[in-house]
Amino acid sequence: MFQNTVNKSFSIIVPVYNRPEEVAELLESLIKQTFKDFEVIIVEDGSSVLSEKICRNYMGELDLKYYYKENTGPGLSRNYGMQKAKGNFFIILDSDVVVPANYMQIIQDALQQEHFDVFGGPDEAAQDFTSIQKAINYAMTSWLTTGGIRGKGQKLDKFYPRSFNMGLSKDVFLQTGGFSAMRYGEDIDLSIRIMNAGFRTKLLPKAYVFHKRRNNWHSFFNQVKHSGEARLNLSRLHPGTLKLLHLFPAVFTLGFLLSFLLSFFGYYFALMLYGVYFIALLIDATVKYKKVFLGFLSAFASFLMLFGYGWGFLTKLYHK
Repeated sequence: MFQNTVNKSFSIIVPVYNRPEEVAELLESLIKQTFKDFEVIIVEDGSSVLSEKICRNYMGELDLKYYYKENTGPGLSRNYGMQKAKGNFFIILDSDVVVPANYMQIIQDALQQEHFDVFGGPDEAAQDFTSIQKAINYAMTSWLTTGGIRGKGQKLDKFYPRSFNMGLSKDVFLQTGGFSAMRYGEDIDLSIRIMNAGFRTKLLPKAYVFHKRRNNWHSFFNQVKHSGEARLNLSRLHPGTLKLLHLFPAVFTLGFLLSFLLSFFGYYFALMLYGVYFIALLIDATVKYKKVFLGFLSAFASFLMLFGYGWGFLTKLYHK
């Protein structure tokens, strides 16, 4: 149950699974916040590699609580943290993010200016990210992929707050029950339920985080594949939420496979269109990062993301 005494305006909830080094980087960035009226709750979700020792090192500098529980997945671990929280507003972060020094101040200022029950924020690539991490960030945030809907736009009907960077009031949690037990897509499921419940939501473009995500191609492909599977599950759970944009990766995947097959029979036009798209991504990413090598990696990451997401969606459609 919730504790009765409210000592903090904000409670930052972070589920962790076998990522102690990343937790240290996140906590280090939280120490540097210019607005300091918050507590931090780390929920160890049945990890075999614990972050407890690292958390103890920061307890003198942060109002930090550490909890260990059996593995249930990120959604239910976030709920566990919110049940332990003392704040009136919960900030949900992934363990693989780092926040700028003014992150909490931006949220505080926004809440002072107007009332909202839920917010979502975008993500960026930090200068010290690896080349692969920067490329993946481009794929997940660029308007030339489906990534533009993740927090760059201004219309919330095109953006659902994601659990790597979102906030919700205590009242929202109590009325919606928080995250479901879904392993993938649980944040979108909650966002849909929040909107259906009539709560006021807001996108805070300046409240961005540096999101590392995966650091190799194999794990990234698996991540987006699961996201594609989750999108179909969400459309069945919430009829009417599947949009044309969500079908783009599936169309991309089918078209790429068909184009590749037709090339064996001398029909190269369709495959050439994919080549033009790849070049467009390469140019755009090169302009962004000012390095051709990063432009190439970003274009590859974009293709991998679209194909993986589409493959997950299509295979799930086939098997169900």
